[in-house]
Amino acid sequence: MRATTAASLRALLVVLLVALTAGRGAAQIQGLPFGSDQEASSADEAASDESTADEAATGDEAAAEEEPAPEEEPEPVDEVVAAAQALEGEALQAELDRLAEEVRAADKVAEKAAEAWAAAPDDVDKETASEEAAAAFGLAADRLAAVADVAAEKGLDVSDTRALLIRARGIDASTLDSGALAALFEQWLGDGRTWLVENGPGLIVRAIAFLLVVLLFWVLSRVSGRITSRAVRSSRLKMTDLLRQFFVGLAQKIVFFVGLLFAFRVVGVDLGPVLAGVGILGFVVGFALQETLGNFAAGIMILMYRPFDVGDLIEAGGTTGKVVDLTLVSTTLDTLDNQKVIIPNGKIWGDTITNVTARSNRRVDLVVGVSYGDDPEQAIDIVMGVLQEHDKVLDDPKPTVGVLSLGESSVDLRVRPWCRTSDYWDVASDVLIRSKLALEAAGLSIPFPQRDVHLFRTEETTVTASASTPPGSEGATDSSDDD
Repeated sequence: MRATTAASLRALLVVLLVALTAGRGAAQIQGLPFGSDQEASSADEAASDESTADEAATGDEAAAEEEPAPEEEPEPVDEVVAAAQALEGEALQAELDRLAEEVRAADKVAEKAAEAWAAAPDDVDKETASEEAAAAFGLAADRLAAVADVAAEKGLDVSDTRALLIRARGIDASTLDSGALAALFEQWLGDGRTWLVENGPGLIVRAIAFLLVVLLFWVLSRVSGRITSRAVRSSRLKMTDLLRQFFVGLAQKIVFFVGLLFAFRVVGVDLGPVLAGVGILGFVVGFALQETLGNFAAGIMILMYRPFDVGDLIEAGGTTGKVVDLTLVSTTLDTLDNQKVIIPNGKIWGDTITNVTARSNRRVDLVVGVSYGDDPEQAIDIVMGVLQEHDKVLDDPKPTVGVLSLGESSVDLRVRPWCRTSDYWDVASDVLIRSKLALEAAGLSIPFPQRDVHLFRTEETTVTASASTPPGSEGATDSSDDD
């Protein structure tokens, strides 16, 4: 044995010497130094070879790690139920906990897959992955529900498990019981308390900041309203009170709306979706409230063209009354018998508007009748004297009195005095009373409607039978004789 080992060592030394001699000769031929430098170079080459080998080994290990491990097929529901029936107590509870963790993990995977598919709805691979993740989640939930039923039959408390199922896939017949709902409510309360502890201080600060900003802009809206009111009143434009109120209210609402947007921005609310939602909601509401928007447009036209103002007596929409209020949607009138009537602006603007008090002066049209046996010229002079003596009848324009018509029972005089608009009803009543008294004092009469009926008496005639009586009428008696 020793002889063989010695022989082997000698053979190895011979091989080394031959290799060294060959290497030295090759180096001399190529003009390269040989010795320590060559040995260092050889060491570097050896180290490089070793590092290359290590990198290759590491690459193989990484490739082996990157290769997906074969997925284990999930256990069918029947097998899971059969295995659960063989468990008792803590072992069965541990199985429930394991399946619950699987449901939570599958829910997260399904949620991420759905988000990825929502970000790229045209990607077929992501759609397939989302469907597979949803199917895996459904299978995990079914297994957990089946084992929960087994555990419930064996007397375990499965309220938390069924609460998890309700939160994961909603309420169904298998999870709907008072214990599960109570556990779910307790979980919600716990989540709420945790959220309040974590976010409560920040929420309070944001609420205070929101209220302060809203209060500040509410004050600014009032100030802007006063400034607008002063500017409108000092303007050379002749604006009605309604139009001034409209501009003042519009300025206040704009400032307050900007303040609300700024307050929401302060508390961190993204205004882009909010404004988009408001725009969509405005379109839907506008489509549903077309008639109201028509009244709104009519209110704008009334404010612009100013056919009447607050305090005017108008006749519009079939109603006569005094204007007490005007909004962009409706007009409120107080009638002459003190009734409150609200008329939509669309009905007012689309019909004839009569402004009774738009002018400072107004003519009163009256009719006074005298008898046919009286002198009409004398009656005209008497009524004209009544008008000239009345203190509320204006001299300019001059009043007029003339014959209007020859009626059935009287000669009708047309009486037209002018007065202030505010004195209209007083003048109309006083002129009629004074004219009657003056005419009667002068001996003239005001006849009431009457009709003359003339009766004429004629001799009665009797119709007798003649020779030309038709056949079959013989023996007939004239009924007029009986009469």
